[in-house]
Amino acid sequence: MKSNNRILIFSALGIAINIVLGTVSGMLSIPLLFLDTIGTIFVAVVYGPFYGVLTGGLTNVALGVIQNPKNIPFALVNIAVGIVVGLIARKWKFDLKTAIITGAILAIVCPLIGTPISVYVYGGLTGDFNDVFFTWLVQTGQKVFTAAFIPRITSNIVDKIISCVIVSWLVARIPKSYIQNYTQGAN
Repeated sequence: MKSNNRILIFSALGIAINIVLGTVSGMLSIPLLFLDTIGTIFVAVVYGPFYGVLTGGLTNVALGVIQNPKNIPFALVNIAVGIVVGLIARKWKFDLKTAIITGAILAIVCPLIGTPISVYVYGGLTGDFNDVFFTWLVQTGQKVFTAAFIPRITSNIVDKIISCVIVSWLVARIPKSYIQNYTQGAN
């Protein structure tokens, strides 16, 4: 199989993983856990930021078409995940330590991008578990932006670190023949 075909297949699988895990996590209403970027993180680690961006952006476009158009603006968050993870994985081996640090970085970057989208496009409510905390914070007198940001950064600390750790575990176990020409940080 040509390497470009392999990359596109893995990217498509990444999109499917994002959609399936994100949907299941949402249906189960698991607090602080979305798991909707694992596919993006995986593709970005293995094939770099370009394919991470492609996977992340197309995930949200697909979700916008099949579930709810409100997902499309959040493509910017998933694109940022692809860029950040892809660049880090190119420089360092994506082991447990790198995964935890990357997850912590994403826990800050993602809410910084997602909160303005949430506030300015949807008034702060996006239909997920964070809305409970958002509503409570607004009722206690917090400004809308602060009320939208605090629950997002809290949940992202848990979600993004767990997602990155899962991917580091997977990458360590994938046959090297699939990724040996792509992972730079491992050298």
